[in-house]
Amino acid sequence: MDQLLKIVQTINAYLSDYILIILLVGTGLFFTIKTRFVQVRCFGEGMRSVFGGFSLHGGKHESGLSSFQALATAIAAQVGTGNIVGASGAILIGGPGAIFWMWVIAFLGMATIYAEAVLAQETRVVDKNGEVHGGPVYYIKKAFKGGFGKFLATFFAVAITLALGFMGAMVQSNSIAESCNTAFGIPTWIVGVILAVICAVIFIGGIQRIASVAEKIVPLMAILFLFGGLIVLITNITRIPETFGMIFRYAFTPNALIGGGIGMAIKTAVSQGAKRGLFSNEAGMGSTPHAHAMANVKKPHDQGVTAMIGVFIDTFIVLTMTALVVITSLYTEGGLLSGLTGDAYIAATQGSTALLTKANAMQLVCTNGFPSFMSGIGNGFVAICLLFFAFTTIIGWNFFGKINVQYLFKNNKIATLVYSIIAIAFIFLGTLLSNDLVWELTDFFNYLMVIPNVIALIALSGIVVESAKGAYALKQSKKNDKQDK
Repeated sequence: MDQLLKIVQTINAYLSDYILIILLVGTGLFFTIKTRFVQVRCFGEGMRSVFGGFSLHGGKHESGLSSFQALATAIAAQVGTGNIVGASGAILIGGPGAIFWMWVIAFLGMATIYAEAVLAQETRVVDKNGEVHGGPVYYIKKAFKGGFGKFLATFFAVAITLALGFMGAMVQSNSIAESCNTAFGIPTWIVGVILAVICAVIFIGGIQRIASVAEKIVPLMAILFLFGGLIVLITNITRIPETFGMIFRYAFTPNALIGGGIGMAIKTAVSQGAKRGLFSNEAGMGSTPHAHAMANVKKPHDQGVTAMIGVFIDTFIVLTMTALVVITSLYTEGGLLSGLTGDAYIAATQGSTALLTKANAMQLVCTNGFPSFMSGIGNGFVAICLLFFAFTTIIGWNFFGKINVQYLFKNNKIATLVYSIIAIAFIFLGTLLSNDLVWELTDFFNYLMVIPNVIALIALSGIVVESAKGAYALKQSKKNDKQDK
């Protein structure tokens, strides 16, 4: 395992430090400019679409899902361990400035995910049984005809099945098991058995059951986490200005904290922000378009602006809460990492003897940050939040993987059943393996998914631009009619 970990870490370093940053930033900038900043112009429209008719009971549909159910399923996949464990790891390795770069990636990613959702709607198909199928494999084949398109679509389908259906499930179950073991002393294998059984029941129910679970759990888990985070921030309210100052200062001078040359330090901060940002909001990765393709909307643009709100909620609300809580408690004056720089900082945050790790940072912060009468529940609170976050991500990712297995094996029911059985086994195995190896393998397959997805997005950018232009023209027309009246 140690040898495999080193090999995968080396490959991931090249992918995340160079290829991933170029693809994510470049694609986000491209669609931001081509759509005339759709994430700004249509932000209000997206918020109204999501919260205007908010309900925890979207009901059943003969085919597909309601727009909110599709978004809830997407957010279920987006808001996972990346928002707690991943964000904590990015801060510890890249410094508080990594969060700034996560914000940049997310802002650009809102335009990227708009493109993904629009194309997922444009290329979705309805089979003879009335079931809706959609996702990157369908718009990849539309972008590239013939053998090359089939190769890219197959490459993506295999990568996402491994990344989310198998390896990704291991990451989530691994984090659940470790946090429950730390907080409650429950053996990790028992957690694995319980998770496997519950997930099996939900997987059998199909997309309607997954959507029904997601639309109820997602809002409640977000409220629970934000409430706990606010408690910690209120107890440290005088440190919040210093916290924001650190985020912006260390985004451009991280070497003052982590040591080394300025170029290498900035690369570390940016790469941590990019790869953990991708793992958190998934914009450009090609996962959430599977859910957005299922939405029953009047036009693709409608689901595009709804999808943008998913990235906003994931990064600018949930992940930012983690960042503020961790930085305020650990880095500001009086925190465990206050005053540490260079080698002393590296020793405290990285390596086998580190004082803090991405797995325990949030639990330690909540244990120390809650008021005295609540200090005993810090570990349990984070464990419960991770349980909700990771559990919903598992069921969302399993669904995304299943769609691609159906594509690969032409809706063969036996193949789908075998996939579900293997996925359940991986959920259990994730509770037993090394945390670092599980994360690195997941990152590796996530990066492979990005490449064919982004290529297809760029190739079909004309469709995305027309969708944004059409919506903008309609908005202007309504505005002019109102002024005339």
